[in-house]
Amino acid sequence: MKLMSCRRCRPDGTDATPRSPMKKILILTAGYGEGHNSAARALQSAFNENPAIEAELIDLFALRAPRLNNFSRRAYVKVINTAPKIWSAIYGWLDRSPLVPLTFKALGSHRELLGRLVAEKKPSAICSTYPIYAWLLNDLRRRGQQFCPHYTIITDALTINSLWFRTPSAGWFVTDPDSGAVLCTRGIPAEQVHVSGFPVALAFADRRPEWQPPELTRTTRRKILFMINSGRSHALQIARALLQHRDWQITFTAGRDLALQQELKNLAIGAPAQATVLGWTDDIPELLMTHHVVISKAGGATTQESINAYCPLLVSQIVPGQEEGNYELIRRHKAGALTETPQAIVTTLQRIFASDAAIWQHWRANLQRFAQPAAARTIATTVLSKSAEIGD
Repeated sequence: MKLMSCRRCRPDGTDATPRSPMKKILILTAGYGEGHNSAARALQSAFNENPAIEAELIDLFALRAPRLNNFSRRAYVKVINTAPKIWSAIYGWLDRSPLVPLTFKALGSHRELLGRLVAEKKPSAICSTYPIYAWLLNDLRRRGQQFCPHYTIITDALTINSLWFRTPSAGWFVTDPDSGAVLCTRGIPAEQVHVSGFPVALAFADRRPEWQPPELTRTTRRKILFMINSGRSHALQIARALLQHRDWQITFTAGRDLALQQELKNLAIGAPAQATVLGWTDDIPELLMTHHVVISKAGGATTQESINAYCPLLVSQIVPGQEEGNYELIRRHKAGALTETPQAIVTTLQRIFASDAAIWQHWRANLQRFAQPAAARTIATTVLSKSAEIGD
């Protein structure tokens, strides 16, 4: 007996069986520091690996007031680089003051836009990589709007500003167990704290076999990546010091600063070290995985990407507040060092590459034990599982 197929066909023979609508995930981010955007992009990629999911990334601040957003972002970068003590005071006030939530009243138009977006897109879950969104979402709930759970992905480690957890979320995702303990100590239930790791680009989890630094021998040039994201004068001083060592191969990334790129190229002419100068690049995962060590400030994304590339980090600058915890994470796991002057950088490099690179080997092994390169997929799986449990 021939069984009838239950599939419905159109007259032209194509399948007319109704398909379940794709689930929508909203990922909310902001451009105040690259860590928020980097984490959001990784999460979007991880969610979108599931063919039944459509993850959309939204920067509400850029969407609502693009000119103000650009101005405030530039002001933020200027303050953290030129007036770190002022930023430290602001950061401390945001962390401790009970008056901070009152300032969010100025974001009424942002809240209304967010409410409209949530109502229009009807997501199954919302993920935020920037702390202000949880406050806006909870304000919408207090005003009567009903929608799916929202989850907070904390992009800082250890020195976590209370803005991240002073208002409710369905769950918090943190970079490491010690950061999870910080939240639990501050009263967050342990079952709502997920130690997932920082969501880095999927390339770190799917690393190609050839993306490895050269094996260290007596004749191998040590590959050093200098990711410049601090003041030009200080960066050029460091570059001059690095270029004096013929056993080193230096790669500079200078972002979109064309003048700095040219200055670095001029310095490299005739220098003992080999040098490559890059501008803005999307190849950071490959660069980190193919260099022996990276020099940079202790930004959230940079620190976590170096960890997941197994590339020891020499921290050349720490922004007071959130970046102090990022460096502390490196220090606790013995996977890098604080080197704030050109001489300290050179001395540390010479030390870790001495004696058959024993210290470098130790640091790299520590990173391999500590890294969580699949964190974005872990978070996506957890959020989707929680969403299924509540029957979205």
